[in-house]
Amino acid sequence: MDSGHTLVVLRHAQAAGEPGVSDMQRPLAGRGRRDAAAAGRWLLAQGIRPGLVLCSSSRRTRETWEQVSTAMGAAAPDAGAVSFESRVYDAGAQDLLDLVTEQPNDAQTILTVGHNPASAHLVAWLTGRSDITFPACALAVIRLGRSWAAVAPGGGELAALWAPRPAT
Repeated sequence: MDSGHTLVVLRHAQAAGEPGVSDMQRPLAGRGRRDAAAAGRWLLAQGIRPGLVLCSSSRRTRETWEQVSTAMGAAAPDAGAVSFESRVYDAGAQDLLDLVTEQPNDAQTILTVGHNPASAHLVAWLTGRSDITFPACALAVIRLGRSWAAVAPGGGELAALWAPRPAT
């Protein structure tokens, strides 16, 4: 990889819709846990190792990250490199972009674990691609320039896209 930066945008895995459970506290469904583990294995196989993780503070995003990091094993960043951000929970694409541009340049790869529509909009915005579908647990790998602060709409290249197989 060149000396540019890589942003990995991950939409949380499938959550359960349980009566009486607040949106913030919705857990992952069984399929969501399996898909998130598969996403972690895919990242590991691609040699993608985030230096920093910006994860929404919701239960389903935390559980998604837990499954991804467990599947990545030793390649997962240590707990000190993971930030659970309430800002990601209610974020729009601009909010996510602002959060990314605030990060230190020594983190070559940042992984966001968030929600739609913001995650899908951020991918489309950075890559200029409106044809990308972004189902639950989808991952987009976007190559960017040399500075997080300089990240701007249209400034990225979609390097890879992964999504779990549809349920049969």
